[in-house]
Amino acid sequence: MTDRERLKEDLKHLPHSPGVYLMRDETDTIMYVGKAIDLHKRVRSYFGATVRGRGAQITQMVSLVARFEVIVTDSELEALILENNLIKEHRPRYNTLLKDDKTYPYIRVTVQEAYPRVQFSRLVKRDKAKYFGPYTSAQTVRDVIDLVNRLFQLRTCNRMLPRDIGKDRPCLDYSLGLCSAPCEDGHITAEEYRGRAEAALRLLSGDDKELRAELKEKMEAASERMAFEEAARYRDLLNGLDMLRETQKMTNAHRDERDILALAFDAAQGDAVVQVFFVRDGKIIGREHFFMRVRTLRQAQGPEEEPEQTQDEAQVLSEFVKQFYSGTPFVPKEIMLPVHLPEEELLERYLTERRGTRVRFLVPERGKKEKLMELAAQNAALVLQNDRERLKREEGRTIGAVRELETLLGIQDASRMEAFDISNTSGFANVGSMVVYEKGKPKRSDYRKFRIRSVSGSDDYACMEEMLTRRFTHGLKEKEARKEAEERFDSFTRFPDLILMDGGRGQVGIAEQVLWRLGLNIPVAGMVKDDRHRTHGLYFEGREVPVDPRSEAFKLITRIQDEAHRFAITYHKSLRSKAQVKSVLEDIRGVGPERRKALMRHFDSTEDIAKATVEELTAVDGISATQAKAIYDFFHKETDGT
Repeated sequence: MTDRERLKEDLKHLPHSPGVYLMRDETDTIMYVGKAIDLHKRVRSYFGATVRGRGAQITQMVSLVARFEVIVTDSELEALILENNLIKEHRPRYNTLLKDDKTYPYIRVTVQEAYPRVQFSRLVKRDKAKYFGPYTSAQTVRDVIDLVNRLFQLRTCNRMLPRDIGKDRPCLDYSLGLCSAPCEDGHITAEEYRGRAEAALRLLSGDDKELRAELKEKMEAASERMAFEEAARYRDLLNGLDMLRETQKMTNAHRDERDILALAFDAAQGDAVVQVFFVRDGKIIGREHFFMRVRTLRQAQGPEEEPEQTQDEAQVLSEFVKQFYSGTPFVPKEIMLPVHLPEEELLERYLTERRGTRVRFLVPERGKKEKLMELAAQNAALVLQNDRERLKREEGRTIGAVRELETLLGIQDASRMEAFDISNTSGFANVGSMVVYEKGKPKRSDYRKFRIRSVSGSDDYACMEEMLTRRFTHGLKEKEARKEAEERFDSFTRFPDLILMDGGRGQVGIAEQVLWRLGLNIPVAGMVKDDRHRTHGLYFEGREVPVDPRSEAFKLITRIQDEAHRFAITYHKSLRSKAQVKSVLEDIRGVGPERRKALMRHFDSTEDIAKATVEELTAVDGISATQAKAIYDFFHKETDGT
């Protein structure tokens, strides 16, 4: 039975139910994901003899379909959510896709911990932490975190509490009055610390009335006692609260809380830009633009449906709304659009469910809101006009280079690549680096450093084996844990489509052995260098594959190799520097391991310690005035002629 005959047979058994359908080509790659109220009618419509309104894209896609599969859902809303998740996961070539993968900064409060911390984050995970945001300014987030920590003296360390309580002395933050030192017995109880964390949560949620009154009272009392430095500290904290009130963009409802969306769309070129204005408390607090890759698939239509030729703009905006707002924990209560969307009621229900309160779409026709929409549209058109060529050049340099590499190696996908390198000096401080490239661009948040544990001498192969074993063993364990917790995969849990080794046959062989032991099937290529240490080809599947040095693929390989080498060398230098600091400090009488550790935490290098004054040395946690004088004299005895 041919593929077409099998398709016709499968079409007979489609259910009359809502759900999602996936179109696959002969390599089993997902080409298109769609949803339907009635899977039987929708999927069969693609393969009818004549389909009114069918465009060139859908005709081409249907001609490549080798098989399809369907996933039945209970409702159209569930189908919408599932469709969007599958599009984000598989990024099918015939779907309209959001190209940008921008991440906004958030404030993360680790309420799941016994002793919560307030942290900066660009990822929102299902980890039971409390997130505030998104913000448009990373500096604003850092300022807010600094303010909250100063107000409530919350910890910033990575110690595992309560397990590590009493194992080490409090750090410098405690001496400076910035931390309440829950790491040490007797400083603060778990209940008192939790109370401070809950007060911080109330402040981040916008409830600052009680705290503001308390700080003002303390400032005035300190001023009356003529303790002006103390009063100035309270004044600065009050000013910080004013800053927080002005710049907060929290998930709770605000007056005039809306996003304004406008579209610049060139259907002929398949280019689109969506401009988003963020309005909070009646003010435009930020704006962003997003580029989209457009594949206009006109759905098969029945005689009762209106032609879709005039709905291209609305369809692109509909895809943007689904993909953008499913990727951020913040959904405004109002979204302004230039046109009505084809699934407006369904999308409103979806976003209302995500937000927890009513979300509505608005198409302004006159007044101030229409002027804001016009302004957003002008910005979108300007970005599309000015940046189109730059974007195409950049895509050729990144996505185009990845496609060239896939063709060279004969593999289907190399969207995510991981490269590994080893660095050491005569066997000292063996370290490894892992750099990650996605779609031809570095993804620095996924970079990892490895301090080699099992290899004492200079053995690059053994070092590489340890690093790869740890990387993928860790990934498998974390993947299983996240799967059980139904959390999304990222970081170590995301495995590469291609592994690049900084070497030829030997390095590739080591990687393949590790993968075989762990039951993983990931292609491995070695970046081969000539006698002058310049990359000239790839070692893949037992043969050397030449790469044209003028090609984008060659330039990409070179960038990846240089980046892996740079990352490993930088880590190795930092370890050598710390070792040098330690060896010099060992010669100073009265400076033991704990004080050396404190000095190394406080200063970046030996040179910084040598240049420090007695007062600066005394500021280090655990260093007395006598010890500071001894350290100062040690570094200045030759200079002073003593």
